[in-house]
Amino acid sequence: MHKTEQKQRAAVVAEAMTWLNTPYHHQGNVKGAGADCAFLLIRVFHACGLIPDIDPRPYPMDWHLHRGEERYLRWVEEYARPVETPQPGDIVVYKFGRCISHGAIVIDWPTILHAYVGEGVVLTDAENTPRLQGRQAGFYSIWEE
Repeated sequence: MHKTEQKQRAAVVAEAMTWLNTPYHHQGNVKGAGADCAFLLIRVFHACGLIPDIDPRPYPMDWHLHRGEERYLRWVEEYARPVETPQPGDIVVYKFGRCISHGAIVIDWPTILHAYVGEGVVLTDAENTPRLQGRQAGFYSIWEE
């Protein structure tokens, strides 16, 4: 891993941790005030200068229950590529409902940071959290191989 990539990954993890305990708010994108899982990823990677400032709104709270369209995955794949083994700063995506509709930042696998309904931005052990079991759909990285 190149030194620049190491620094960028460390910056992503550090920035992600500053969002810890931000309340969950659908379509929220303000650190400390409210965020959802989409905007958490956008704001963290943008703050680190790794993606442009994008806005995926509007999207209904329950869009993933009624449509099979892979909106969330398309957004992730626009900036990241699939990887087999996650490194700190990578993304893990999950399938809830009919499509991939949840994402998290890998802190140090299996520890992830994500915005979850009813909990806000939290650290979670992805391998020992029942609500995530069987929903993991893949890992993605914005860095080249």
